[in-house]
Amino acid sequence: MQTPKANKKTLIRWKIYIDRARMYIGYLQFFMIGFVFLESFRDEAIGQLIFSNLFLSIPVLFVLFFVLSLIVGRIDTVLGLREEELRNSTQSNPVMREILDELKGIKEELEELKKNKS
Repeated sequence: MQTPKANKKTLIRWKIYIDRARMYIGYLQFFMIGFVFLESFRDEAIGQLIFSNLFLSIPVLFVLFFVLSLIVGRIDTVLGLREEELRNSTQSNPVMREILDELKGIKEELEELKKNKS
């Protein structure tokens, strides 16, 4: 049996796996928080309605969660929050910054060539 190498690439790959798992765990936590929230209404009229009809309530709440998630995601897209987040992340990443600087240099050289040609 081969022992896994603990080099830089392997550690980064493991970190990515952990980050992806953390995202899925976040979904589970969100549903648990939603259940605790609904549980707090158990003694109220709406809570009694929900908990007395669980086979109907769970699919309705799941569809409602899905629709609300799509709406929030659409609002995020319209406001451009993700693009701005990615832009900031790219600017703080030294590798991406180097690539952008190289592209800027290539663009300037092309403009100079076009000027000299005409």
